[in-house]
Amino acid sequence: MASRSKGQSAARDLVNIRMSREDRSVIDRAAHSAGKSRTEFMIEAARRAAHDTLLDQSLILVDGGTFRRFKQLFDAPPQRNDRLRALLSQKAPWES
Repeated sequence: MASRSKGQSAARDLVNIRMSREDRSVIDRAAHSAGKSRTEFMIEAARRAAHDTLLDQSLILVDGGTFRRFKQLFDAPPQRNDRLRALLSQKAPWES
């Protein structure tokens, strides 16, 4: 996000939303817990969700040779990995 000098003010638009009292209460409690206003908390949460959604829809374009190599690696049977096998055979710390 670009920083602004003291004299600059950010253009802001108003967004009105309707929500249940329960939703508002949960959001208010979470905002208070994070030391933020409701608006700050909701904008940050919405921005994070928007970025996640957009990242999930990213398109990566590659040439034919690169795609064939990717498919070859992806479709190949897994190779033996003794370190991974040892890790997965260990008990979880809370099970000890």
